[in-house]
Amino acid sequence: MNLTKKISRHNYYALLWHALFLALAKNFMDVDTIIPAMMIDAGGTSVHIGLLTAIMLGGSRLSQLFFAPFINNRPMKKGSLLLGINTRIFALVCLVFLFFLSSRITGSFLIILIFLFISVFSISGGFANISYTDILGKSVLPESRKPFLSIKQVIVSAGLFASAYFASRALTLIPYPDNYAYLFIIATVMLTIASAGFWRLKEVKISKQETYEYKKFIRIILQEIRANKKLMYYLLVTNTQGVSLALMPFLIFYAKDVLNATGSDIGSYLIFKVIGGILVGALLFYHSRKIKYQHLLYLTSILALIIPLFVLILPGHFFLSLSFLAGGIVFTLHTITTSGVLLEVSTNENRALYTGIVGAGSVLPVVFPLAGSWIINQFGFSMFFITFMFIISFSFYFIFKLDCRA
Repeated sequence: MNLTKKISRHNYYALLWHALFLALAKNFMDVDTIIPAMMIDAGGTSVHIGLLTAIMLGGSRLSQLFFAPFINNRPMKKGSLLLGINTRIFALVCLVFLFFLSSRITGSFLIILIFLFISVFSISGGFANISYTDILGKSVLPESRKPFLSIKQVIVSAGLFASAYFASRALTLIPYPDNYAYLFIIATVMLTIASAGFWRLKEVKISKQETYEYKKFIRIILQEIRANKKLMYYLLVTNTQGVSLALMPFLIFYAKDVLNATGSDIGSYLIFKVIGGILVGALLFYHSRKIKYQHLLYLTSILALIIPLFVLILPGHFFLSLSFLAGGIVFTLHTITTSGVLLEVSTNENRALYTGIVGAGSVLPVVFPLAGSWIINQFGFSMFFITFMFIISFSFYFIFKLDCRA
């Protein structure tokens, strides 16, 4: 099947369908607010938050190193994509039953089961993302990709905003642990509907398909990094700027531990995060063809530096809410730009491989939450925020060396 404008347009809308209902699901299982708050309410500490954040960020990425050769060697990726999303749905169903039955489960065992199901959820997401990136790259025309990523973010943000109110109300009105059980029920239903978009995809089979052996995979990764300087600097950007994705779970812990945040406060932070995503998504949609990825990467790092300054200099719920507003912007910008740059530095033949390389190469965002929990325990939140800003500052040099042209 050759990629035509008709097929590209069909896949464009099928992927937008998935994006919309995934957005409606996300607030009910938000990894920056709902999941960390769930862990704290279940008796978790800063160490648990650090480990949970590392799993959510790193579980999906590191698993891509293992899955990338297997998926890349398959000429068609749709089956792997459906397997990944259906496994995520299964993990959510397990979380529903876990919280309905949590009164019968001891505290430590409850936390272990949370880690187990979140790990399955994260790893299956990494598995699905390899196929998703490959299909997006070869089944949607190049000139439609950047507009797709931008309008996708608008749809995602609008869907998040539509469901943010209901997620925040559930946290406030329904007592623990039933509030999380109902949140995950809604997330399961929405994610199931979202999967229909993947079922409708018309995958394009490329004429040339590279294959890789597991025993040679590490050597191939090193060869690709040496041969493609843009890939090397892309990895350095995702490692330094990528730690920004680990910040908001720790802001939730800060709010709970220092400011005694309630369910209502957590709901407000979620709404502010969503508003930030909507604002930047709308702006990028209208100016997607004019703004270079490199400029967006610079802006992302600047805002990531500002967030901890808000917390250090102006403590309190109001300014913490503004930090989540900026956090939503950072998350959206980082997601759009890193996805777009990956499409630029890779080709149809090696895109699944590069997705695996990037996932496996994103070490710092995985290690940072673990180190961050130790820093908070030993030195407090101020040293944690200073360390975060120190790492982010290195990203500016790597963005400069990346020299994006799109």
